[in-house]
Amino acid sequence: MTGLPIGRPRSDTARRAVLDAALAIAARDGYPAVTIKGIAQTAGVGRQTVYRWWPTRGAVLMEALGEIGEVLGLPTPTADAWADLRTFLDRTFAMAGTSPEVGVVLLGLTADAVADPELSVVLRQYIAGRRAMLRGLLERCGQDWYVPVDTVVDMVFGAMWYRLMNEHAQVGAELAEEMLIAVELLSKTSGARAPGALRSSQSKNDSN
Repeated sequence: MTGLPIGRPRSDTARRAVLDAALAIAARDGYPAVTIKGIAQTAGVGRQTVYRWWPTRGAVLMEALGEIGEVLGLPTPTADAWADLRTFLDRTFAMAGTSPEVGVVLLGLTADAVADPELSVVLRQYIAGRRAMLRGLLERCGQDWYVPVDTVVDMVFGAMWYRLMNEHAQVGAELAEEMLIAVELLSKTSGARAPGALRSSQSKNDSN
C-alpha cells in the first residue's frame, strides 16, 4: 500500500532504501519500534520523503512484504503437482519462520490493521493472494477431497499463523513436511503415493 504520489515521481533508490530500512528495524528491534522518523534516519532520507509516498509505517511494511511475497510466489510448474506443492510450502514456511523480519512484520501488520481500515483491506488482499496460490496448487494435486479445499488451505496457513503468534514451535521445513503429509491424507485423489512418500523420496535424494 502506498500513499498518493505528490510532486516528483518516486526515486527508485530512495524507495528501496526506505523499504529495506523498515524491514531492518523490524528485524532488529521489533515491529513496535518501527517509526517513520526511524525509517527516514536509517534510509538517509527526510521524513517528508517517506510521508510523500506512504502515510504510515504499516503502508511501508505492507509494500515491503508484498515484494517479498512476489519473489517467493508460485514455483515454476512441473509435471509433479505434489512436488510443486512441497516447494511452495517450503518457501512459504521458510519465509515466515526463518526470515526474522517477515514473521514480525506479518503479526505487526495484523495488529495495526485493526485500527487502520485501509491497511486492513490491503493486508486481506495480500493474504487472499497467498490463499489463491495454495488453493490452485491443491486443485492441481486433486479435485476430490475429504473436506472442502478451502478448509485444507485454512489448516495449512492456520498452523503457520498459530505458531507465529504463540511461538510454541518453529515454522520451517519440518512443519512443511508435516503439513504435506496431512494434505495427502485429506486427498482422495493422491493416487498410488502413500502419505509421506514425497518426504521419504526427498530425504533419499538429499542424502545422495
